[in-house]
Amino acid sequence: MFSLKRFFRSFYFALKGIVLVFRTEQNFRIHVLASIVVVFAGFYFKIAVWQWCLLIAMILLIFLLEIVNTAFERMVDMLQPRVHLYAGEIKNMMSAMVLIAAVGSVIVAWLIFGPHLKLFFTV
Repeated sequence: MFSLKRFFRSFYFALKGIVLVFRTEQNFRIHVLASIVVVFAGFYFKIAVWQWCLLIAMILLIFLLEIVNTAFERMVDMLQPRVHLYAGEIKNMMSAMVLIAAVGSVIVAWLIFGPHLKLFFTV
């Protein structure tokens, strides 16, 4: 049976999680700021729909990975170092995951906005 109350409660808890990550994670706030800049640049340069799709996908990927990274770090912090010496390595790998995605998103943004900003060299 579908419960409207339960449905809206799930949104409440999800928003509560987003607010928590925003308040506690500096990198998440940096990603939000960078995303706002990218969205304004997209409107300013009137980029194509396929470019919007790619940018939105990259923005969402970074947000999701940052939230997953935060969740894993908190779980590892609860266990560390009692459980295993790999606890610190797990945290480093999770941070590396976000970094790689962030670098990829910068490359995508450079390829999309580069021609508008004359960032490509012409021969």
